[in-house]
Formats: sequence, structure tokens, C-alpha cells
Amino acid sequence: MSALLQRNFSQLRLLLSSAGQVTRLASSGVEPPSAAQQEQEIRKQRRQPPPVVPDSDIKKSVFISQSSDVFTNLALEDWLYKNFDFSRHHVLLLWANDPCVVIGRHQNPFTEANVSQLVERGITLARRNSGGGAVYHDLGNLNCTFFSPRERYDRKYNLNIVTRALFREWAIKAEINERDDIVVLNKKISGTAAKLGHPNSYHHCTILASANKLHLGESLVREPANYISKATASVPSPIRNLVDVNRTVNVAQLRSAVGYEYLRTAATTLEDGGSTQTMQQRGFQLVNPTEKWFPGIEELRASYSSWDWVIGKTPKFTVQKELEVKGDEQDMKLQLCVEVEAGLMKEIGIQLPQSDQVVPVVTALQGKPYNEENLNGILGALKLVSASNVKQAINGSA
Repeated sequence: MSALLQRNFSQLRLLLSSAGQVTRLASSGVEPPSAAQQEQEIRKQRRQPPPVVPDSDIKKSVFISQSSDVFTNLALEDWLYKNFDFSRHHVLLLWANDPCVVIGRHQNPFTEANVSQLVERGITLARRNSGGGAVYHDLGNLNCTFFSPRERYDRKYNLNIVTRALFREWAIKAEINERDDIVVLNKKISGTAAKLGHPNSYHHCTILASANKLHLGESLVREPANYISKATASVPSPIRNLVDVNRTVNVAQLRSAVGYEYLRTAATTLEDGGSTQTMQQRGFQLVNPTEKWFPGIEELRASYSSWDWVIGKTPKFTVQKELEVKGDEQDMKLQLCVEVEAGLMKEIGIQLPQSDQVVPVVTALQGKPYNEENLNGILGALKLVSASNVKQAINGSA
């Protein structure tokens, strides 16, 4: 692994050396290009298709992360995406996490799960840098990230690696549906998402081997309230563990099966090269996602684990919840409205049903982070207010 990293850094040093050569030529009397000319040249180069690399010149590696911390693994994935040269070296990263819920980059965690309950149960909430829906991870769930240059991104190729591995190892017949989920007997065992950039890309998917389905179901239940949000919503699907199909399936064997299927298959076509193809690759490599191995990864991990990323990145939304206040003659039904921006409660108010009028609520929680606990705290305080006081507030604001 260290040799691979050294090779990538040596390429970086070579580029810096070339830049120095341009500077020396410029100082010998040649007029250096202006900033605008340099930018125009860079754009021109980006429009040109990269040279075609034949399959025979592309090597493959299977990296196995030695961490089960979701933030560390997300940082490792991002580090490789940003720093590695995949032009002649494709990589499959295999990793597993301790119990956590991982949402897509553009999702609202509060519409996907009950965040406060996750914290109470010791289940970590994380936000990845790709799109897609929310998923539950534990050590019975294998994650696969296929890295390649953007021009060789092929989601179907990657998913077929997984389905072929399942059939070769356990004779499990899996299919790829129209949503690019992998299903077995019409139930989902794998979801999928991707990050497409320049020059690199990655496609990642999950494989449910023996995940705790009870925790999975409980973790993806949100607080009962009306959420008005433009965030990407998950599409619920019935799921299945592979052990429900074949009791001998386990994560260690699954990791080996998918890895070998990847190494024995040609780089850009689903051509099985068998042991001959496998022997030409760089094989399996255990990677330790630490600062020593991947300089800068600690900063990436800090970013992924920060409140600003996990919660503060949530698109603006409004949450509404009904409550009743006691009256002398009749109880009054109201609706609490909370507008949340960048994870903070910006506007808090109450309104009568079938009315557009909103009366501001004065509370010390305004401007504080939104979560289910704070929402229920506001509701609890409002229930102590009498119906007559609410009417006076409404009349006073009219």
C-alpha cells in the first residue's frame, strides 16, 4: 500500500517539477502567458478526451479498510477520490461500519430517522458526500466503493461484479432492478449511489449479509410530524439479508468473494479472466486509514463528523405538529410551526387550524439546533398555556 501511495506522490512531484521548468523558460526572455490565457488553456485541455488506456495496461487492487468507524471510512473514501490516480489503476474499497445511519448529501436526517433516538441508542448519524437515500449500517453489512476515472465510470459493470460473486460463491441468483438496486427474490439486498467528478469518480453500494433488521427498521422511523422539505427523500423498499437465502453467508466470505470476482474480471468489460487475470493484478491490501498512511485524512474525518456537515448541511425545511391547549369551556387545537435553516430553528409560531395567521412564540430555543427533543420541549411548554391566553395573543397580533 505504501508503495502505491509513494507512486502517486511521485507523480505529484513530477508535475511540480514540470511547473518549475515552465518558470525557468519564462524567465529566459519568453513572455509568460496571462492568467486568462492559462485558464483558457486549462479549459481546452479539459474538453479533450483523455487517452484511451487498454484493459491490459490497467491494474486492479482491492483495498480493505481496517476501521469500522463510519466517519473514518467516509474520510478514506473521500481521500482516495481526491488524491489517487486511477488512470491505470482501478480500486475496489471494501469496508464495514459499527451501527450507524448514513444519509445522502442532500437529505434531511429528520425526515429519514428519529435523530434523538439514534443518539440514545448509540447509533451514529452520518452524512456521505454522494446522493441517494438513507441506509442502516452495522458489521453485518458490507460496503463496496468502486473507483475509476470519470470516463470509465460504469455502474452496471460494478453491480454485475456483485451479482456474479454471489452466484459463483453460493449459487444465489440476484438481479439488478430499474433503480440499480440488487434484489433477491424481489427483496432488496443492496442500494446504490455515486459521486461523479473530474478526473475521478466512484460508485458505492451496500450488501446486506446479516444486518440486524430490527435495529434497521427502528432506526429509520422518524418523529410523527408534518415535514415540509425539498430534500431528497428515500424510497422505502422491502429488504432481505443474504443469510435468509443461504445460512452459510458471512461478511468475511462475502468480502473475499466480491474481491476475487473484481480481480478476475477485465477492467472495462465483464470478461472473466479467471486465475490468469487475477495473478496479473495487485491483489488484496489491508489499509489503515490513519494520518501516517493518508496525510490529511484526520482533517477530512473532522469535517465529516462535524455538526455543520451532519446537521447544518440539511436543506431548509418546516415542521408542523398539532397540539391542544386547555380551555374553560372547550379545548383549543393549534398547530406548532417551526422553520429550520442550516439546522437551526429560525422562526417558531402557532396557528389555528384552517388559518394562515401565525403568532410568534417567544422561547429561548429560537436560534438553537433543531431536534425532536427541542421540538417536544416547545410543545410541552405550550400545553401549559391556556386557550384564553392564546386567543388574546392572536387578537393582539391581528
